[in-house]
Amino acid sequence: MQTDLVLLRGGGDLASGVALRLHHAGFRIVITELAQPLAVRRLVSFSEAIYAGHIKVEDVTARRATPEQIDDIISHNEIPVLVDEHADILRITHYEIVVDARLTKSPPQPLPRPVPLHIALGPGYTASKNCDAVIETQRGHSLGRVYWAGSAAADSGQPEGNPRRVLRAPITGIITPRANIGDHLNEGDTIAEIQSKIENQKSKIVSPLKGVLRGILRDGTPVSAGLKIGDIDPRDDPALCSLVSDKALAVGGGVLEAILTKMHRDDSE
Repeated sequence: MQTDLVLLRGGGDLASGVALRLHHAGFRIVITELAQPLAVRRLVSFSEAIYAGHIKVEDVTARRATPEQIDDIISHNEIPVLVDEHADILRITHYEIVVDARLTKSPPQPLPRPVPLHIALGPGYTASKNCDAVIETQRGHSLGRVYWAGSAAADSGQPEGNPRRVLRAPITGIITPRANIGDHLNEGDTIAEIQSKIENQKSKIVSPLKGVLRGILRDGTPVSAGLKIGDIDPRDDPALCSLVSDKALAVGGGVLEAILTKMHRDDSE
């Protein structure tokens, strides 16, 4: 396997950490996303290019693209982001490396066509069964490790760290943020409102603790009850809102290790 072209499924904050690591290492990245991405940490998620047309995460720019625009965007040292939920681009373009960073946490559907190296992040995948390698995404001593057999740690269903920091929609409806990413919040401050789509019901989301609003879904985004819609950072440092997390970079390092390991093995054969 000799290639520097990687198809990255998903453009959320963990996926964007992977994209940054690979881009800095000289790989050409193409990202596929949903038509309405649900990234909460929007300042550090390349998926935001779907809405805004382009976004700069740290020192790297991504642009919304069609398949015909991919080569031109890459030639300008930028990352193309396509609306392509099922990775149909694989039917018309050959990629030797696919990284599934969608974090669906459930068994995946097969790719449209097999690839020499299929890497997946977190639970749901099993290496040597429905992918080649799995990267651990759970914090701890195994974070970022590469598994060539078996699975990552099972989804605990609980957020890491203080569980109060994660904001979830209490009802199904449309979200209207009342605070911006990076705002300092005190306990009880209003963060957002959700207007029910079925009944004339409005639910207010308030801050459960003091900290900085680390992420919030875009205004007008449809949400379902229980969906993660925001994140409070009790460290209370707004500068961290525009930096890719240590976790995302660690996971990106695991993906880079998996790719280089596969290349070395192929060269040795």
